[in-house]
Amino acid sequence: MPTNLDSAPSRALRASSQFEPVRKSPLERVLSIITDVRAGEGLGAVLLTADLTVLLGGYYLLKTVRESLILAQGGAEVKAYSSAAQAVLLFGVVPVYGWIATRINRNQLLRWTAMFFASNLLLFAYLGRRGVRESVVFFVWVGIFNVFTVAQLWAFATDLYTEAQGKRLFPMLGVGASIGAVGGAWIAGKLMKPVGPYQMMLIAAAALCLCAGLSRWAGHVISEREGEREQKKNVETLGPQGGFQLLISDPYLRLIAVLTILLNIVSLSGDFVLGKLVVNHANAAVGLGQQLLAARRAYIGAYYANYYTWINLTSFVIQALLVSRIFKYIGVGGSLFILPALSFATFSSMLVLPVMSVVRDLKIAENGTNYSLQNTVRNALLLPTSREAKYKAKAAIETFCVRLGDVLQASIIFLGTRLHASLSWFAAITLAFTVLWALVAGALYREHRKKIAPGGLAPIEERMAVA
Repeated sequence: MPTNLDSAPSRALRASSQFEPVRKSPLERVLSIITDVRAGEGLGAVLLTADLTVLLGGYYLLKTVRESLILAQGGAEVKAYSSAAQAVLLFGVVPVYGWIATRINRNQLLRWTAMFFASNLLLFAYLGRRGVRESVVFFVWVGIFNVFTVAQLWAFATDLYTEAQGKRLFPMLGVGASIGAVGGAWIAGKLMKPVGPYQMMLIAAAALCLCAGLSRWAGHVISEREGEREQKKNVETLGPQGGFQLLISDPYLRLIAVLTILLNIVSLSGDFVLGKLVVNHANAAVGLGQQLLAARRAYIGAYYANYYTWINLTSFVIQALLVSRIFKYIGVGGSLFILPALSFATFSSMLVLPVMSVVRDLKIAENGTNYSLQNTVRNALLLPTSREAKYKAKAAIETFCVRLGDVLQASIIFLGTRLHASLSWFAAITLAFTVLWALVAGALYREHRKKIAPGGLAPIEERMAVA
C-alpha cells in the first residue's frame, strides 16, 4: 500500500525534523549559555542580534548628536516643546506607514525604510554643514526614526519566529539591543569631539545600510530553515487594516497599548521624583549660593553618571542571564507583573520613607528591569498576533502610544508644579497609576493565555517538547 507523503502526520514529521536537527553547532552550544538555542537556529538568531546591535548603536550616535544640536541651538525649553510635537506628528505618520506596509512585502519594507532614513541623514549632514539651523527638525526626526525602526525590526522578528521560538530566542536578541545601546553611547562619547555631529550622521547612515543587509540575510536564513510557508511571507503583502484600526478592533492590542502608556507615565514620573530628590540632596551637600552653581552641577553630573552606569550594568546582567530563565519558568504572561511590583515598591518607599539611597537602588532595579525584561516582554506579546498587528499595530503602539505617555506624564508634572505639590503628592499619584498598570497587566495576562491556548496558535515545537 503506497504511503501518502502529503498526509498531515507526514507533514508534521517533516516539520519536526526541521525544528530539531541531530546536533548543535559549536556556535549554538555557545549561544545556549544565554538561552535555549536549538540546532539550526544559531545563524539566523545571531544575524538578527547583530542587526539590533548595529541599529541601537546607530541610534545612540544620533541621540548624542540630537542632544548637542538642540541644547546648543534651542535650549532646554525648545527641547521640551519638540518632544510634545513628536506625539502630534506621529498621529499622522502611523497611517501613512500602514498604507505603505500594505503595498510592499516585508523585505521591501525593511529595506526601503532603512534607505529612506539613511537618505534623510545625508540631507541633514549636507544642510548642517552649510549652516542651516536644523536642530528642532532633527530632534523630532530622531524621535520618529528611533521608534519606527526599532519597532519594525522587532516586528520582523515576531513575524519570523513562532511563539515558542520567540520565547526562547528573544532574550538573546535583547542582549544585542543592550550591547548596541551601551556600545553606541560609548562610541559617541569618543567620536563627538574629533569628528563632529555631521560626520556622525554619515556613520549612522552607513549603519542603517548595514542593517538593511543584515535583515535581508537573516530573513533568508530563517525562512529557508522554516520551510515553504515562511518563505511565502517574503513576498506576501499585509492586509488593508491600519494600525489604529487594529488597536480599536482587538481587545488584546488595546490592552498592550494602554499598558505601554501607563508604563511610560510611571517610569518617567519616577525619574522626575528622583531628579527632585537629587537636586535637594545636592543643595544640602554643596550649598545654595550662586557662587556654588558650578559645584552643584558637578555633583549632580557625577551622581547621574554613576546612576546610569549601574542601570546599564543591571540591564545587561538581567538580559543576558535572567530573562530567558524567567520566560522558561513563568512565561511571557507571568513576566508582566515583575516591573509593576518593582515600581510599587519604589513609589511606596518614596511615599513612606524617601531615603535617597533606598530610592536610588529601587530605581536602578526598576529601570534596569524595564530596559531588559520588560522590553523583551513587550515584543514577545506580539508573537501570537496577526502579521498586520506585528507591523502596523506595533508601529502605532511604539510610536504614538509611547509619546502619548510622555505627554500625559508631562501634564501631570505641569499640574503638580502649578499647584506647588510636594514630592509625596507626586509619589501618591504615580502609585495610583502603578496599581492601574497592575490591573491592566492582569487583564492582558488573561488575554495572552487565550491567544496561546491549544487550538489557537500553539506551535508544533511546543507539542514536540511535551512528547
